[in-house]
Amino acid sequence: MKKKVSVSFLSSKDIIDDLLEIDSTTADYVHVDVMDGRFVKKKFLPFKILNKLSYVLRKRFDVHLMVNEPIKFIEQYATLNTEFITIHVELGEIDNYIDLIKSYGIKVGLSIKPDTDVSVLNNYLDKIDLILIMSVEPGLGGQKFIEEATARIEKVKKMIGNRNILISVDGGINSDTISNVSKSDIVVSGSYIVCSDNFEEKINSLR
Repeated sequence: MKKKVSVSFLSSKDIIDDLLEIDSTTADYVHVDVMDGRFVKKKFLPFKILNKLSYVLRKRFDVHLMVNEPIKFIEQYATLNTEFITIHVELGEIDNYIDLIKSYGIKVGLSIKPDTDVSVLNNYLDKIDLILIMSVEPGLGGQKFIEEATARIEKVKKMIGNRNILISVDGGINSDTISNVSKSDIVVSGSYIVCSDNFEEKINSLR
């Protein structure tokens, strides 16, 4: 089965044009980075733009919340064409957020930072649909892939066992690093695609 590609527009210089371009490609998802300036230093709140384009864009959204208080953002993005809402395992009250996302009929993802022990995921494996392994520090586009992420993918895959949980990897994904994440189901790529002059070509190089 071909690997799925979720395209981030965090590094876009023209967000609207790039979103329309992504929508015209064979990408599987639009990856939506949401940052409150507190959980990570950067602030990026693209809901208004996505809501404005919601009648045009056909691709489903793969939303990654890098925020301290997810409730408001979960409620916002639940109104859009969203398939996944992913929160960080480093937050407290994880079960409440999982229940809220599920109440909207949206699939639940848990993201884990590079320095967080993957064993913390064990408590939630029967409640989630996706694990997003960060292969860079969350919060900035264009970072270099952290090679230790490859071993973390292997560990997480063993933890999942026969459960129906997808593994997604986010950070520094390009044609040079794609071989390091061969055991993942979804790859998230941003600057490699949106800073190029041929989105479709770059997407196909990751499959």
